[in-house]
Amino acid sequence: MIKISPSVLTSDFLNLKDDIKKLEDAGTDMLHLDVMDGIFVPNISFGVPVIKSIREHSNVPLDVHLMIDHPHRYIKEFAKFSDYLGFHYEAGSDVETTLLKIRENGCKACLTIKPCTAPEEIYDYLPLCDMVLVMSVEPGFGGQKFMPSALDKLTALKAESERQGLNIELEVDGGINADTAPLAVKAGATVLVAGNYIFSADDISERIREIKSL
Repeated sequence: MIKISPSVLTSDFLNLKDDIKKLEDAGTDMLHLDVMDGIFVPNISFGVPVIKSIREHSNVPLDVHLMIDHPHRYIKEFAKFSDYLGFHYEAGSDVETTLLKIRENGCKACLTIKPCTAPEEIYDYLPLCDMVLVMSVEPGFGGQKFMPSALDKLTALKAESERQGLNIELEVDGGINADTAPLAVKAGATVLVAGNYIFSADDISERIREIKSL
C-alpha cells in the first residue's frame, strides 16, 4: 500500500495543529518535516523545538528530512522526536557512520539523494537504510516542477534493493500531484511526499484520500 507523507512546510503554521488533525483523520501515514539550515540549501525552516511540539500533538510517525550541513552533529537531538530520520548523501557527513548513529538512537534511517546524484553512488549503503528518499526537485523550496529523471532513479533503486534482498521504503519528494503520483508509484515509490498539492486544496482531507486512490 502506498503511504502519504504530507510536507508541513507548506501548511498554515498558525493553524498547524488543526491541519495535522485533518491529515490524521484523512488517513495520512506520516508527516514530512523539512529542516533547512540556510547553508546546505538556500532556505531556513525550523528545528528541534517545532518538531518537539508537533510530536506532542501528532499520532502518526514523523518523517524528518534534514537538509542541513554535516548532519551527524545533530542526530541525537532530532532522533528524540523522529520516527524516520533522513539526511543527504551530499551533506558532508560520513554516510555509514551517520546511518548507524540514526539507528542507534532508535530511529529508522533514511538516505536522501539530490537530482544531481546517481543512484549507483548509494548502493553500498542500502543495507543500512530503512528508507531512501529521491528528490524530484532541487531541495530548498516547495512548489517546483517534478523532474522526470527521478523515475529512472526509483526504478534503479527498486531493482538494486530487490537484488540485495532488502525491504526498503522508496520515498519521492517534489512536484507530486495527480499526474506525477501514479508515475512515481509505477517506478517503485512506496512513500509520496506532497506539500502544495495537499495544502492548496479546499479540503485537504479529500485531497489525501484522492492521492491514496490513484
